Amino acid sequence: MTPAELASVVLAAAHAVFEQRGLDRAALPASTVVERPRNPEHGDYASTLALQLSKKVGVPPRELATALANELGRAPGVKSVEIAGPGFLNIRLDAAAAGQLARVIVETGAEYGRSDRLGGEKINLEFVSANPTGPVHIGGVRWAAVGDALSRLLRATGADVGTEYYFNDAGSQIDRFARSLLAAAKGEPAPEDGYGGAYIAEIAAEVQARRPEVRSLDDDAAQEVFRVEGVALMFDEIRTSLRDFGVEFDTYFNEKDLHDRGELDLALNRLREQGHLYESEGATWLRTTDFGDDKDRVLRKSNGEWTYFAADCAYYLDKRERGFERVVIMLGADHHGYIGRMKAMSACFGDDPERNLEILIGQLVNLLHDGAPMRMSKRAGTVITLEDLVDAIGVDASRYALARYSSDSPIDIDIELWTRAKNDNPVYKVQYVAARTAGVARNAAAVGLVRGDADAFRPELLDHEKENELLKALAQFPAVVATAAELREPHRLARYLEDIAPSYHRFYDDCRVLPRGDEEITDLHRARLWLNDATRTVIVNGLYLLGVSAPERM
Repeated sequence: MTPAELASVVLAAAHAVFEQRGLDRAALPASTVVERPRNPEHGDYASTLALQLSKKVGVPPRELATALANELGRAPGVKSVEIAGPGFLNIRLDAAAAGQLARVIVETGAEYGRSDRLGGEKINLEFVSANPTGPVHIGGVRWAAVGDALSRLLRATGADVGTEYYFNDAGSQIDRFARSLLAAAKGEPAPEDGYGGAYIAEIAAEVQARRPEVRSLDDDAAQEVFRVEGVALMFDEIRTSLRDFGVEFDTYFNEKDLHDRGELDLALNRLREQGHLYESEGATWLRTTDFGDDKDRVLRKSNGEWTYFAADCAYYLDKRERGFERVVIMLGADHHGYIGRMKAMSACFGDDPERNLEILIGQLVNLLHDGAPMRMSKRAGTVITLEDLVDAIGVDASRYALARYSSDSPIDIDIELWTRAKNDNPVYKVQYVAARTAGVARNAAAVGLVRGDADAFRPELLDHEKENELLKALAQFPAVVATAAELREPHRLARYLEDIAPSYHRFYDDCRVLPRGDEEITDLHRARLWLNDATRTVIVNGLYLLGVSAPERM
């Protein structure tokens, strides 16, 4: 019995109690939940339904809990129900009902853990969005791992998600990049405000190979060639490195398109219609202070130039016009001040900032070697890059390490920890379970042990303490996935998978799956093989949602 099935049984019991007592059934919720008690001695699952309903119907919570317990105790698969505290229901399942979960997981396969909790939500998820002036640095890599995992989690819970990378090939940063390329081509040091690192010389050489005529142009013309060609080369490299990291975007959106299509004027007009624009000192301002911003924001300068914030407004409106009900933007640690102005801008458009716009801030990442932070990249010169991290610990460990922690906390990634084949390495700990369960399945096939048809499965045989512990852990997977998606916290899934590992090993040690020697294969061996395979299903599904592989051998 899955938690969702048990929740339905609890709700059915509540309906029966309300009918018996003549209580108003309109007070009953459409659904309820059951949870694992913190103390396993309190039972398999717990429900607070009696506490939730008592005030609505004017019945003391323990009295209502007693009636629910009596009704629920007669339900198939329920072994016992105890009342605790003011009206908590502690529920124990019989072995057959608990063991059926192994069959459900195996038969559901890749769909186990998925739900429609966020069904109908259309979400635009923007992350990384680094300008093409250099390789993706380690802060951007964190968002690549967390953002991609979050997109998978949101889709697994029914949301319609569009992932997006926003970049521009204009502005002062791009000008500095072009001047740096020109200086490298001429054998001169980088400008004082320019970009350094070996990658600048590499791109400058590639531009000259593609466009040899650049050598004969004057500086202004040559700089334009380096800008256009250099940005294209750099962005191709960024896309390739992200693709190799397992991250692909549905949309790569260029800020230049907003200008070319007149979308900044469109946004300006929309904001004027809403009554939030005013003119002062020849500039056009947005009155964001009406919605809590610390100061009003200039959209168009007195010289006619657009501000970056004007492009932000146009881009937000573009996303909303494309039908996205919720715009989620992931930003770096230095963007806290961005939240207030963006929320105010959303309100200026007539949106609800709490519903339509969500901004997540990620904190800094340090890569440690021999206990000390690494500060310089061999190639980028000033920062640690995606390639540096992958070269140090690999793609799987990188993605897992970055997604394993709450994004609002700074993290240190210790190279020595994340590359050793021991259980203190979190990704090894989880992947080892994936490999071990696959190994058990291979060895079972080699001795002729197969699960058999579902109709022949004997779930009641899974009555060992360690089998029950593992089944209860596997049952929580759908709830963990849903919570991680709703709270935008992929680290919850990583930590859950790490908790599965010791439960599986205790089961493996105490409940032998394979027959010894010439021992006859029994229904118990087959039932345990179902549970072994159910564990691999959960581990595989969970690692997939984090963008990490589930090896069959290690």
